[in-house]
Amino acid sequence: VQLQASGGGLVHTGDSLRLSCAASGRAFSSGTMGWFRQAPGKEREFVAAIRWSGTSTHYADSVKGRFTISRGNAKNTAYLQMNSLKPEDTAVYYCAAAPTRVILSSIATQTAYYYWGQGTLVTVSS
Repeated sequence: VQLQASGGGLVHTGDSLRLSCAASGRAFSSGTMGWFRQAPGKEREFVAAIRWSGTSTHYADSVKGRFTISRGNAKNTAYLQMNSLKPEDTAVYYCAAAPTRVILSSIATQTAYYYWGQGTLVTVSS
C-alpha cells in the first residue's frame, strides 16, 4: 500500500488549504484514515481521522471547528480541509491508514495506523 499526500504550500494567517491523500495498492472498505502533523522541533501529533465505513470523524481539540476530514467518492481518497489557518498549524502533514476499524481509544495513536504517506509541508505565515 502506498499513500500519496499532496496539497501543502505557503499561505497566510486566515487562509485555507485542502490536503489530499490517495491510497493505492488495496481498497479500504472498512478501515480508518488519519492525518497527523509534525511541527519543527516537535513530536508528531494527531490531527483528524475518518472511518471509511461511515461518516464518523474525530479531531484534535486544536483543529476542531477549523479542519474537516472527508472521504472522496473514490474509496481510497481522503481530504483535510483546513480553514482559518494559524502560524501554529505550520507542520509537515502526514496521512496514515489502517486496514481495519481503529477503536476510538486508539484513533489518535500513531501505532494504530499501518501505512504512512511521505508528508506534505504546510507553512502559515503571520
